[in-house]
Amino acid sequence: MKRVVILGGGTGGAIVANQMVRQLHQEVDAGEVELTVISNVEQHVYQPSFLYVAFDLAIPADAKRPERQVLDRRIHLVEGEADRVDPGQHQVIMSDGMELPYDFLVIATGSRPVPEDIEGLVEGGHHFYTEEGALKLRDALQSFKGGRVVLVVGVPHKCPVAPLEFILMLHEWLDGRGLSSATHIVYTYPIGRLHSLQGVAEWVGPVFEARGIECRTFFNPEIIDPVARTVTSLEGETLSYDLLVGVPPHLGHDVIARSGLGDSGNWVPTDRHSLLMQGRDDVYVLGDATNLPISKAGSTAHFQADIVAANIVNRLRGGYGSLRYDGKVFCFIETGLNEATYVTFDYERPPAPVASGSLLHLYKLAFNRMYWLSTAGIL
Repeated sequence: MKRVVILGGGTGGAIVANQMVRQLHQEVDAGEVELTVISNVEQHVYQPSFLYVAFDLAIPADAKRPERQVLDRRIHLVEGEADRVDPGQHQVIMSDGMELPYDFLVIATGSRPVPEDIEGLVEGGHHFYTEEGALKLRDALQSFKGGRVVLVVGVPHKCPVAPLEFILMLHEWLDGRGLSSATHIVYTYPIGRLHSLQGVAEWVGPVFEARGIECRTFFNPEIIDPVARTVTSLEGETLSYDLLVGVPPHLGHDVIARSGLGDSGNWVPTDRHSLLMQGRDDVYVLGDATNLPISKAGSTAHFQADIVAANIVNRLRGGYGSLRYDGKVFCFIETGLNEATYVTFDYERPPAPVASGSLLHLYKLAFNRMYWLSTAGIL
């Protein structure tokens, strides 16, 4: 029997598992191939919904399903915490001592926000990267009566367009409540332009200017004083705020550090085309877990999952697994509460946002609902 173990049951891990069981249904039913997903949570969560939760446009329950329901019944689900990966012995060791051997391993452990890495952010600010954070921000917005709103951005972080979406949605949300004239919005960014993607930065500048949004670049948040309501950057600039929203920095998961597989951020060194972990021919890495210089976004994990699933299936059937990932990413960008645009790019083609419109916003909402078909390996 050949064993495939998938470490992580999020977007990338679920798509790989479900696509593989569909393609290998004969081998799986015959007991020739066994697929196992390790998940440290019982609920599968569609994380982009947290942005909508912050504006009371969705509730957390809309974005949750039991992990067991997300996965095909023929996939073994192990719920628990993986202690470490032992590539030399070709096994994953669980925190309870269970050993899971593999012929192929897929690392899809994702990333986690660490707001505590910016001093004072937990006490003095808000974010929308977890259910708890989104609900607290929702409460803060509901009681907001005007003032100075400052957004700060930590790096690295997943969903690179989310800071822009929040600001543009906030602007329209405030306008709808008659608070625009009483509110001043300040958008900050850590590098010398408004976004890490040059094409996106060039597009959003005029959009912010037209809406009267103040912009500060080279602003890396270092210390937040929740009493004085100030945020000071590494560069020495201090801004006052009435409401502070932070995009927290992210790290890879601790199992990567315990396994000695990652860099200082717990990102796994990964070949940009084969998606194999560097130095291994039996370990694939995808989504946020990689160290690849591309967006940490759900679509990235999806496109990579297509490649990983197809290549492992091919290799189990005697092939070489020669499909290559080209760096493809696709991101919708909400430009308000009722309009959106999108960007698509890869290793060779830079992003160029198209004109925003209400139809693209509806496409975005439709995709939110179709997410479960993606994780099922159907789309």
